[in-house]
Amino acid sequence: MHIGEKPFTCTECGKSFTEKKKLTKHQRLHIGEKPFTCTECGKSYAEKKTLTIHQRIHTGEKPFMCNQCGKSFSKKETLTIHQRIHTGEKPFPCSECGKSVSTKGKLTIHQRIHTGEKPFTCSECGKSFTEKTTLAIHQRIHTGEKPFTCTECGKSFSKKQTLTIHQRIHTGEKPFTCTECGKSFTKKKTLTSHQRIHTGEKPFTCTECGKSLSKKQTLTIHQRIHTGEKPFTCTECGKSFIAKETLTTHQRMHTGEKPFTCTECGKSFTKKKTLTRHQRMHTGEKPFTCTECGKSFTKKKTLTRHQRFHTGAKPFICTECGKSFTGKGRHVTHQKIQLPSESYGETEDPEAGTNPVQEQGNVAEESRPIFHHVESYRLHRKEFPTTPA
Repeated sequence: MHIGEKPFTCTECGKSFTEKKKLTKHQRLHIGEKPFTCTECGKSYAEKKTLTIHQRIHTGEKPFMCNQCGKSFSKKETLTIHQRIHTGEKPFPCSECGKSVSTKGKLTIHQRIHTGEKPFTCSECGKSFTEKTTLAIHQRIHTGEKPFTCTECGKSFSKKQTLTIHQRIHTGEKPFTCTECGKSFTKKKTLTSHQRIHTGEKPFTCTECGKSLSKKQTLTIHQRIHTGEKPFTCTECGKSFIAKETLTTHQRMHTGEKPFTCTECGKSFTKKKTLTRHQRMHTGEKPFTCTECGKSFTKKKTLTRHQRFHTGAKPFICTECGKSFTGKGRHVTHQKIQLPSESYGETEDPEAGTNPVQEQGNVAEESRPIFHHVESYRLHRKEFPTTPA
């Protein structure tokens, strides 16, 4: 036989082989013959080699060890794939987009993004998936199966990955660290969301009003402002909310629960953000700085109010006289001294809810003048100064 010659050809598919025994093994694919049976579980195989690998499931034998990290495997090819984690090798490039992956199987799955192929369909709801494993995970929604249990607290999960993330609550592990500020997180997606604080990226835009947000979940909650949807209802009083977190906070009014306690003074709060603000009293931290003058503040709203001194913005306008104010407090005080109409003499109704400015002195109660505006009151005081008793 000459080099490269393949004299043994399969009559079924035309494939050729250098040896007759290789042809014999190949032909078992067509006839379905599986002469090698596992004595442990009865499963059969076309090749003896495949049976040997299978039996390692029962024996626990893992003869192929990674010299980099010491992890062992039952198959040599599984070790080869694993070692690519250490080498970074990705020998399978996608012809469509150029992305490279570490295994042929991963390439096949990746290419379905381009083809749109989803060959694995759920028999329960008809939803299709690109991967068999994703379908298996999805089906647990229907079966309620949660095969991954936390040994620490007994809580169970449908995904192994979710269990791994959960266990970090017990271990305190936070493997995802922000290179910008050093803050660490238990989940990669939480880090990704956090990094948008530094980059200013807001990839999720509301189609209704054009507002952009840094998280998809925040966009979903925001859109309920437009739809009016409030899916979270308090069983105690019937009040509904757009976010579950807001409902949880609200329910503490009924229960009296204050789970966020200051380690410095022992004061407790219903909201975590209220505790965070409070703790700045102890630490002296003022994270909100004015870019105009450098002055810092403990609260963002105080900074916003302060910046109006620089911009001259007066967003609070009196509907009665048109006067504008930088702060809500001054606006409210001003409105308290307004009246439905400017007059002298008796008030129309002392219980009407107005808070008029009345001249004090030796004038009879019924003849005291009442003013529509504080400016009118000041002019009156200049013209008729109070005579000391």
